[in-house]
Amino acid sequence: MTLLRRLDPWLPPLLLMAGIYYLSDQPGLSSGLGLIDTIGRKFVHALEYALLCALWWRALRTRMAPGPALMAAVGVSIAYAATDEYHQTFVEGRDGLVLDVVIDALAATAAAAWIRSSTTRRAAATAGNT
Repeated sequence: MTLLRRLDPWLPPLLLMAGIYYLSDQPGLSSGLGLIDTIGRKFVHALEYALLCALWWRALRTRMAPGPALMAAVGVSIAYAATDEYHQTFVEGRDGLVLDVVIDALAATAAAAWIRSSTTRRAAATAGNT
C-alpha cells in the first residue's frame, strides 16, 4: 500500500487544520465592510468547522465504529476551535472569542447531526432493499 493511499483519509482534515492555523495567524482579515464582513467571517468559520468534523469522521471511521468516530470527530473539531481561539490571543490585531468557539461547536454538531441522519437513512434504505 502506498504512503499516499494510507494518508488519504487523514490528510484532508490535517490540511484543513493547517489552513485554519495559517489564517488565524494573520494579523487582520477584515475587509472593512463592517457588519457584512463580520457575518461573512462567522459564516465561513462555521463552514470550516462543519467540514473539519466531516473530514475527521471520514478518517476516524477507518479505525472505529461510525458512531464513536462521529463523537470523536465532534470532540476533535471543538477542541481545535478552542485552541484556535486561544492561539489568536497571541496574534497582533486578533482576539480569541468564546462566541467563535460556540459558533464552531454548533457547526460541528450540525454537521454530525446531518451525517448521522444521512447514514441512518442510507442504512434504512439498504435494509429495505434486502
